[in-house]
Amino acid sequence: MPKFRPNVAAIILNKKGEILVCERKNDRGAWQFPQGGVDGKESRLEAMEREVMEEVGIPPEDYKTIEYRDGYFYFYPAHIRVKKKWDGQEQTYFLCQLKKKAKGPDLGENNPEFRDFDWVKPEDFEADWLPGFKLEVYREVMRDFFELEI
Repeated sequence: MPKFRPNVAAIILNKKGEILVCERKNDRGAWQFPQGGVDGKESRLEAMEREVMEEVGIPPEDYKTIEYRDGYFYFYPAHIRVKKKWDGQEQTYFLCQLKKKAKGPDLGENNPEFRDFDWVKPEDFEADWLPGFKLEVYREVMRDFFELEI
C-alpha cells in the first residue's frame, strides 16, 4: 500500500486575478505554487498558512481563504522515492485572495525553496514549467479551480 505525505498548496490571487507562481531555487525554469508538508497535529489550513509565511512571506492576515479542495495525489519518481519515507504526496489546494492592503510576496534573502516569483493570469500558466510527475495534479487543479486546460 503506497504511503502519501500530507501536503498543502496555496493558489494566491492578486487584485488583477493573477496567480502567484514561484521559481524553484534548485531547478531554474521550474515554477509552482507555494506548498509544503503538514507537520504533526496541525490542520491543513494551519499548514498552508505556515507554508505561505515561510516560503513567500505573506502572513495569514494579508489574504482570505476562498475555498479548498483535496484528494490530489502524485507519486515521486523512483530516484526521489528511494530517498524519502513516502511514495508521494496527497495534496489539499487552497484558493486565497490577497487583501487590498497586503504587501505581497517577500522571498527574503536566504529562501531555501524559491529564487524568484511572478504573477500570471491562470490561462498563461505553462505546463512545461512543471516536472512531469506533478503535471497531472496541476492539470486537475487548474481544471477544478479555473476550468482551464493546461
